[in-house]
Amino acid sequence: MFSKQAQTATRSVIREILKLTQQPEIISFAGGLPAPDTFPVEVLTDIVAKVLKDQGASALQYGLTEGDINLRQEIKKWVATDGIDTTIEELVITNGSQQGLDLTCRVLLNPGDTVVVELPSYLGGLQTFRASQARIEGVLQDDGGMRMDLLEEKLRELSHEGIRPKFIYVVPDFQNPSGVTMDNQRRERLLELARQFDTLVLEDTPYRQLRFSGESPKPLYSMDDDGRVITLNTFSKLFCPGFRLAWLIAPPALAEKIVIAKQSTDLCTPPFNQAVMAQYMAEGRLGPQVESIKKEYKEKGELMLKLLDEHMPEGIRWTRPEGGLFLWVMLKQGMDSLEMLEKYAIPRKVAYVIGSAFYCDSSGANTMRLNFSFPTLEQIREGVPRLAQAIRDYLS
Repeated sequence: MFSKQAQTATRSVIREILKLTQQPEIISFAGGLPAPDTFPVEVLTDIVAKVLKDQGASALQYGLTEGDINLRQEIKKWVATDGIDTTIEELVITNGSQQGLDLTCRVLLNPGDTVVVELPSYLGGLQTFRASQARIEGVLQDDGGMRMDLLEEKLRELSHEGIRPKFIYVVPDFQNPSGVTMDNQRRERLLELARQFDTLVLEDTPYRQLRFSGESPKPLYSMDDDGRVITLNTFSKLFCPGFRLAWLIAPPALAEKIVIAKQSTDLCTPPFNQAVMAQYMAEGRLGPQVESIKKEYKEKGELMLKLLDEHMPEGIRWTRPEGGLFLWVMLKQGMDSLEMLEKYAIPRKVAYVIGSAFYCDSSGANTMRLNFSFPTLEQIREGVPRLAQAIRDYLS
């Protein structure tokens, strides 16, 4: 009855776990949600009224599949400040970065094609690759991101099998789920290997602008000299996710194919949302908004790290991100974060996302992802000691 794609599709582990956290007394570090108090509600009230007054007829009509010209021009200026030189023809507006992932896979992947990902990797990416019936090969990362020595080994192994991966998928800045960032040296090596083994790089960067300490490496797209990088970004973490606005930048021929694929999925991203976003950016409001978000997330992230240092049992390790929304906890070998969640964490009224959900090979049972952007400071103060006690309960 169902198509092969529908038969292979599975529910999001994170969405299923979130159902366990709906009890109001549970402190959840599980979701990857922005803090709602960062949403610019008052400013949007005025901008929405202005757009309706000045652009109502066009903003409420169908729009271009590739996206509103004004918004693409504003994004072009925005990414130029990060070293990305592009044209509006290479820019495509999407309904969230998830649609960008899906459209890229529609254009590039046939069933059985191979993609290479980080271990661990973004769950939404893994779901999309599985829905495309791709073969997914994982490469371990460390505190500096995907290990290039292991990536080279993997690419050589695949080459000996006569396999050329369609692309290497990375989240190089404050990775979801681990929070780690790939340095410039590894980025250069990644592009060298992509060139050597004749494959593409899919760069997913939803958290890049949310750096609150340290120096930012270059975007992979800005380092690419021969059209091998497709980059994805979103306003969901910088503005508000409810608008479902994101963009991708790709070499012209690929961008054109993505636009054609998009025409058959949604015709166009909501023009009204795009007009509001373009006006917001034209008024110079996005930069200050991002700075405000970074200030809040810095305070929350540093508090969570401080409490982990104070309360966690010996032998438990975690990453120390310089931005983004997440950090990654590594339990002792032999521990199972799913069993601990069900038997000890939920009874202690605290929740997280199990790490194995982010591994294409179902490993990582002793890991977990914690989100620090959504919970309040008070919830972090209460929740981290609860989590530490749940770990002690499990160990005992």
